Amino acid sequence: MPTRSCIVAWLRVILPLAALALLSVLFLLGRKPEPDANIPYADVNPQELAERQAVTQPTYAGVTEDGAQISVTGAEAVPDAGGGGAAKAVRMTLRARDGRAADVSAGAASLQGDQIRLGEGARMTTADGWVLTAPEFLASTTAGTVVSEQEVNALAPFGELTAGRMELKPSGEGSGDHVLDLSGGVRLIYRP
Repeated sequence: MPTRSCIVAWLRVILPLAALALLSVLFLLGRKPEPDANIPYADVNPQELAERQAVTQPTYAGVTEDGAQISVTGAEAVPDAGGGGAAKAVRMTLRARDGRAADVSAGAASLQGDQIRLGEGARMTTADGWVLTAPEFLASTTAGTVVSEQEVNALAPFGELTAGRMELKPSGEGSGDHVLDLSGGVRLIYRP
């Protein structure tokens, strides 16, 4: 009768060989390669892609006349014949010298000179808790202003406001402060 040490010695050889044989069978009987399988390619026209003028992930940064910092980023920008351009999925940040910050996000934007027209779901959020929505905002890269000539809905820390016009502008005292000015039939629903 074989001794225990003899059995252990045989198992030390047989078990690894059985595992190796089992793995080999799994790899050999696995899925066979299909030589006619489709290779994934992008569904774009190379001619159109080569002729199209666009910039992905464009970024603009600058300083306005009153010292406010402005930065604009987008998903894609396309130049137009008039010297401006259009962008998609745009985010603009205006940070005044007094620390007041405003973030504007929009589905699309266009640039004409120093004016950026932000539309398609334009939304402005300020650092002090205001959230303003409007059909479009017009931002100046030199004056450091954000204006909406159309109806604006605002959610403030103290309630809800509706106004016919809105302007975020420098206070004009040379201090670098910015003021949020709502006008044109302002309605307030106060929520203490």
